[in-house]
Amino acid sequence: MNITLIVLVIASAFFMSGKVRSDLVAVCALLALAIFGILSPSEALAGFSNSVVIMMIGLFVVGAGIFRTGLAKMISSKILQTAGSNENKLFILVMLVTASIGAFVSNTGTVAVMMPIIVSMAASANISSRRYLMPLAFASSMGMFTLISTPPNLVIQDALVNAGYEALSFFSFAPIGFVALSVGIVVLFFLSKLLVTKEDSSSSKKKGKSLKELAEEYNLLHQSYKIEVNEDSPILNKTLAELKIATIYDISISKVIRTNKNSRFRKNYTEEVAGPKTIIQKGDELYCHGDIENIQRFVTENNLHFEKERKPNSFSDFQESGIAEVFIMPNSRLINRTISEIQFREEYNVNVLGIQRQKEYQMHDIKDTKLHSGDALLIQGTWKDLANLDSRQDDLVLVGQPLKEAAKVTLDQKAPVAAGIMILMVIAMVFEILPSVIAIMLAAVAMVITGCLRNVEEAYGSINWESVVLIGAMLPMATAFQNTGVDTLISGKLVDTLGGDRFGELAPYALLAGIYFCTSLLTMFISNTATAVLFAPIALKAAIGMGVSPYPFLFAVAVAASMCFASPFSTPPNALVMTAGRYSFMDYIKVGLPLQLIMGIVMILVLPFIFPF
Repeated sequence: MNITLIVLVIASAFFMSGKVRSDLVAVCALLALAIFGILSPSEALAGFSNSVVIMMIGLFVVGAGIFRTGLAKMISSKILQTAGSNENKLFILVMLVTASIGAFVSNTGTVAVMMPIIVSMAASANISSRRYLMPLAFASSMGMFTLISTPPNLVIQDALVNAGYEALSFFSFAPIGFVALSVGIVVLFFLSKLLVTKEDSSSSKKKGKSLKELAEEYNLLHQSYKIEVNEDSPILNKTLAELKIATIYDISISKVIRTNKNSRFRKNYTEEVAGPKTIIQKGDELYCHGDIENIQRFVTENNLHFEKERKPNSFSDFQESGIAEVFIMPNSRLINRTISEIQFREEYNVNVLGIQRQKEYQMHDIKDTKLHSGDALLIQGTWKDLANLDSRQDDLVLVGQPLKEAAKVTLDQKAPVAAGIMILMVIAMVFEILPSVIAIMLAAVAMVITGCLRNVEEAYGSINWESVVLIGAMLPMATAFQNTGVDTLISGKLVDTLGGDRFGELAPYALLAGIYFCTSLLTMFISNTATAVLFAPIALKAAIGMGVSPYPFLFAVAVAASMCFASPFSTPPNALVMTAGRYSFMDYIKVGLPLQLIMGIVMILVLPFIFPF
């Protein structure tokens, strides 16, 4: 018992210091318990096979699919339209929406789904996401309107049923949820402002130029057109080298989109960066750049037609390929040579769309222009080929980070698919068609199979392994408490101290407060699910020992375990937003601790009215 408590205290000290990664601290604590024989190897590793941990992994992938398909951006734009640019209205709306979703989906799932939405929304409104992400995590726990909203709810349900008491209904928690959400909105409205610092605005400055900025700077938005090839066009089955389109029409073709009829689940098209060997086929979509007069002459003479309306393409289809900017170095071997002489396409596997020289932009007839030191070239190619230019710094310098820009590109055509997957996942969980962990893993796999994520590697990359390891390593702490008798010790001390005649008629309230704050305190150091498992039998024994109804005491355990806000690892939602919001342990203390204390006082007063002793 002493060793267990010592390990817990030391781990908590490291957690609070923030000098060592939280996942490393949790693993070291787990190993210490195993080395001292408090946990067997199977018990120590059981946390990593726990359904909560597996659900977290799946939900990271689902959340990534929602972000990648642009669904997050669509939802965030709706929130922005509803609340406008008023930060206070946005804050209240985020809290309400998150709590409402959290009532029917696990709070971990709610945060995983909402987090990319909030980040996207904050970026669109040009405000710091730090004010919203921590309240997002807290609101997901406050929305405990239903039996399935948080794992501790299910824990006390099992404790009551196993003890022979009447089971809780699906909406037994609704009154508590309304009280918790109301208190949370009022308190966090003011406390969340402490999370925003001056550094947030300065750190948001970007290196390099965004895709949109580059497109606007080089006037691509007004000189880029999408053209479809008819079945009787004379350019069919010919290569671009044979057609000499750039020489005859003074326009350039950057990429070709081709329908892939054999694909049912993933992409229904292929995207090819245009090169001399590219063969034009029926139904191809050609992305062309040049003056409208030259484009129209090319379309008319070759029996082509503009797709849909005759208007410039928005140039937002940067899915397989994109654009970037490079500068010619002073000692570059490219100086005083033309694009044709260099054979830029063959040398670097990219196309040159434009040249900037002394703030003047040349977009046409560039193949015969000699390059000068300091020239900026707008290039286009696959994301991988653009990133490879970073290794050619003797001749040119790549501006920005193309692979990071690629990560921002959304697969908008897959948004309805992602929405359908998410809705089916929620339905399966709400109506218990499938176990929650199976429903979530199916949704994660579906995101990859249907092309909502580019590949499996992107799915793996979306998982926050620090949070996964942290929760998996902390869950066995509850087993250590049971193995060493710490749970029995706490139960006896609570009843002896708070349940006697010392408090008279207020004894039930005193015991309720003791159970609530002991649960709340322990949840700061171990996971909320583990704490609920530990304290549910303690609360049940204490209530039976006093001869009062166990319902308010077990509800106190569920609420206190779910609403622990002063620690980043007390609940999975708190851990999920820690990295994204760049929060420190002290951020949770200065915002979460006051909220946790206020919430506790309110609940101790309210619970006996909703569920009498």
